[in-house]
Amino acid sequence: MSEVAPLAPRTPDRLDLGAEGGCSSTSTMDEAARAAGKTEILDRYAADYPKGPHDQPQSMCPAFGSLRVGLRMRRTATILSGSACCVYGLTFTSHFYGARRTVGYVPFNSETLVTGKLFEDIRDAVYQIADPALYDTVIVTNLCVPTASGVPLQLLPDEIDGVRIIGIDVPGFGVPTHAEAKDVLAGAMLNYARKEAEQGPVAAPKERSDRPSVTLLGEMFPADPPGIGLMLEPLGLSAGPVVPTREWRELYSALDCAVVAAIHPFYTASVREFEAAGRSVVGSAPVGRDGTAAWLDAIGAACGIAQDKIDASKNRFLPAIAGALAAKPIKGRITVSGYEGSELLVARLLIESGADVPYVGTACPRTRWSDPDREWLEAKGVRVQYRASLEQDIAAVSEFGPDLAIGTTPVVQHAKQRSIPALYFTNLISARPLMGPAGAGSLAMVVNAALANQGRFDKMTAFFEGVGAGPTAGVWEDTPKDRPEFKAKFAAKRIAAAKAEEAIGV
Repeated sequence: MSEVAPLAPRTPDRLDLGAEGGCSSTSTMDEAARAAGKTEILDRYAADYPKGPHDQPQSMCPAFGSLRVGLRMRRTATILSGSACCVYGLTFTSHFYGARRTVGYVPFNSETLVTGKLFEDIRDAVYQIADPALYDTVIVTNLCVPTASGVPLQLLPDEIDGVRIIGIDVPGFGVPTHAEAKDVLAGAMLNYARKEAEQGPVAAPKERSDRPSVTLLGEMFPADPPGIGLMLEPLGLSAGPVVPTREWRELYSALDCAVVAAIHPFYTASVREFEAAGRSVVGSAPVGRDGTAAWLDAIGAACGIAQDKIDASKNRFLPAIAGALAAKPIKGRITVSGYEGSELLVARLLIESGADVPYVGTACPRTRWSDPDREWLEAKGVRVQYRASLEQDIAAVSEFGPDLAIGTTPVVQHAKQRSIPALYFTNLISARPLMGPAGAGSLAMVVNAALANQGRFDKMTAFFEGVGAGPTAGVWEDTPKDRPEFKAKFAAKRIAAAKAEEAIGV
């Protein structure tokens, strides 16, 4: 097993894994995987993470999500099995986002892939790295090609010298988004931990409240869980672990809760494990005044809390939230899109802050856990688009002409090219507190600053007016002429080459 250097070419914000954009066509890879014995897992993914109405959203490689979950966990080793270019890009992106862990890589070639030697190499690597003095868990991930070739990670031992071994398949043709890939790994770990707990005593958490806990499902800003805990105190409850967790023993605490709060509503595999453990799940989140009131009522009802205790929390925190919203109003029309899964929550907070939000697009699927947010938004006249494509998000910017576009990198680029201020959702919006009083005014500073930039965009547009665009950009003695016949000629050659590659296969 060798370590992969954290260097790679620039990774696109969204990657089309369809017939013309990936290593091979989605259908070819899917058919190969099923023929190689992966039908059960692919059927499970299709049920857990439905793609429609189009093939799937344009997103970064989904394995990035599960990789980040593993790299954030203490005493956890990560091994990837996939094409070298894929592993190279994934490790670069993970380190770019702050990972400081070694990523294991088991390389392969046509011979080891076809003969089954790759699985033996993976098994050898797992035995080599499974040191109980260093690790509690080893996570092995099949990327597209090993999955399509049927590399059977389920045949790895469940544990080696007390070190848990978890093998997962995260192919781009089976898991639609990197956000849902987080659930693939979180669900696999919860399944393992639940079975451990059913067999006998397990390790106690480092810290444990004497009150029933609420497990928080979905990644969130670090300040949000303590804020949620304060709102739960009058109910006699405490904020439990955040899933995905940062260490293994927290999984036991997460399962040993009074109720699960699906802050991010697309963690279908994780919900299945919680329900198997007899836990109920509540959707939405304590975002804004209306959202916090409804969420506290739902949590209280799920835990059988007396209404006077629920009202005590509402009476304490709702005025503070309303005051924070009123103190930092947001005025302007804003479109929201992204692929993190919290897009509907952000839209709710913006609307309660005074913004006009006509459109919310999310790459994640519709689930019953997001129904409270969807119903609230639609009652406000918002168009909610699940499994939004890049084309739909861009069309919304053109249709609604917002004062600010919040979205993925291509959406931001599209808006700015049209002199519309824009903010990247992942780094500038989702990386802020959203819950309770702390979250009420958290978006106002960055959003209002962006809205105030319209004058600068207008000045730049006026300054560069008349200098051309695309191939004619700049100052020319003889302005270049577009030659569409050349483009058509080379496009035909590219299409023919792609079809030839697909016919040969991977």
